Amino acid sequence: MQKSLFEQNGGSYRMVGDYRIPNITLPAEANKPLGVWGLKRKYYLMKHKRVQFNIMLMNGTLWTHLAEVDEQASDMFFRLVEQMKVNDGVTEQLKADDQIEWVARMNNIETRAREVVNHELIFTA
Repeated sequence: MQKSLFEQNGGSYRMVGDYRIPNITLPAEANKPLGVWGLKRKYYLMKHKRVQFNIMLMNGTLWTHLAEVDEQASDMFFRLVEQMKVNDGVTEQLKADDQIEWVARMNNIETRAREVVNHELIFTA
């Protein structure tokens, strides 16, 4: 019997009943735990960049990419929050004097920082 193109390229089959099923496995990749940023990136790739998502999945680089994006985004978020706190004058003294005002400003800062991280790292090609 003539070898199929799959077998000529190093592939093999296994018999399941009367059917020949190709032995295909994905490359081993360390599944690192993902945070909120990595999960957002995964969802974005799945919904809007399906080809890129599938290529990375088949290459075994998806989880590594998601973990890197998660770490970068987390670092960027905390750095932006600290910079915005200094620029906007949000201090521990304000927190002690007027907690409601401090919470309102911090919520505003975190929302702005989240938007920047989403735009720069998460929802990009």
